[in-house]
Amino acid sequence: MKTIYKSILGVSAAAMVVGATVAPALVSAWGNAGANRRTYTIAEINSGALGDNIVFNSIKDTDANLSQKDKEAGVIMPLTDERNFVGARDKATGNNGKNNVWDGNQITVEEGKTYIVRLYVHNNNPKGEAATAENVKVSFQIPEMISATPRINGYIDAPGTAISSYWDYVDFKSADGRAFYLDYIEGSALIENNHYGAGGGKTVSDAIVSNNGVKASYKANGDGKVPGCYGYASYYTIEVKPVFESTSVQKTVRKEGEKDWKESVDAKVGDKVEFQIHYKNLNASKVDNVMIRDSLPNNLKYVQGSAKLLNASNPNGLAYNDPTAAAVNVGSYKVNGDAYLRFTAEVVDKDLACNKTNQLVNWAKVSVNGFALQDSAQVYVAKTCDEPTPTPTPTPTPTPTPTPDNPGETPTTIVNTGAGTIVTGAIGAGSVVTALGYYLASRKKLM
Repeated sequence: MKTIYKSILGVSAAAMVVGATVAPALVSAWGNAGANRRTYTIAEINSGALGDNIVFNSIKDTDANLSQKDKEAGVIMPLTDERNFVGARDKATGNNGKNNVWDGNQITVEEGKTYIVRLYVHNNNPKGEAATAENVKVSFQIPEMISATPRINGYIDAPGTAISSYWDYVDFKSADGRAFYLDYIEGSALIENNHYGAGGGKTVSDAIVSNNGVKASYKANGDGKVPGCYGYASYYTIEVKPVFESTSVQKTVRKEGEKDWKESVDAKVGDKVEFQIHYKNLNASKVDNVMIRDSLPNNLKYVQGSAKLLNASNPNGLAYNDPTAAAVNVGSYKVNGDAYLRFTAEVVDKDLACNKTNQLVNWAKVSVNGFALQDSAQVYVAKTCDEPTPTPTPTPTPTPTPTPDNPGETPTTIVNTGAGTIVTGAIGAGSVVTALGYYLASRKKLM
């Protein structure tokens, strides 16, 4: 149940300098704001299908449909489906120009290697500077969470155009399924296009990996202006390294008085349960200032003074501060060094659901070297409530009906006064049933 978080900071034109062959995509990874995004062929673009409208990355076609003039000039299509505009490749393969092969949806990574992630930006309107998009921004979103398949998203924001926002992604995975995070290499962001091709690209701000992103432009001067046509298309690239899991944390629980630690226990209101957080340093060097924080859910109450730290320096346990009130510093640890932080909680009834088994999830987070690892344990509490006894509805006594011969007296026989009159001896007896609704009160409580 571990979760880890990492803190990080006319279409005709000359051939693009930077190669962009994309490996075939198995699953669509792209998207855009607003309505469904139409795709265009080169012939449709050249015939004026866009008019004065500006759209980005919406051409879907093949090199075979280029004009003979373009083919003779050596023009190639950077992408056969521009919606799949984010890709990645192993930096070690070298820069092979137009023959670079980019994995458009998923790439398998190896420890110690560096990977280049590319975002392609193309204003599809063929009118060049007469169809310049303004205030265009580009950005990459690098995940903060360590996982088996971290995902990098790429964004193009083009306010004031036909579609205001575009996005695409590429997933990373390891061959053996190990978890890792992607570490951005500061200063690696580049823009490459016909203007900067000969010089190997132009460095852009590291803000490209922030929520704000950077303003896109053909000459990288930060003006946000992107003219139309292939000749003004650009690639933005960043470099990342996979960093594999280097910390271990395990959260377990047991009922007070029991010996074995488990992932979960059954308990009832008034029981006391003990939680244990086990941290181990899997780094290649010593780590300092390991912080532990615990989040108790509703219906579990910390028992004051119960926290205890056990490690190599304190094999018999050291009384410690309450980790549920604030993060506590449990010290420094050598390679493979570990620590156990234990405390007790009491099961209480603040809002336990009736006639249900309530799942109380207790999360612990260990923070070290700029990232954090979480794990959880569960306490299951069944609560039975008495159903209310239905109150019977009494049968009303019929109101006496006076007769002409005996006014004010109750007749001993029901008198039929005509076909249009129906007298009933009783008003429908029944019971009122109250429907009781229940809900599970306990939810995962993340820190």
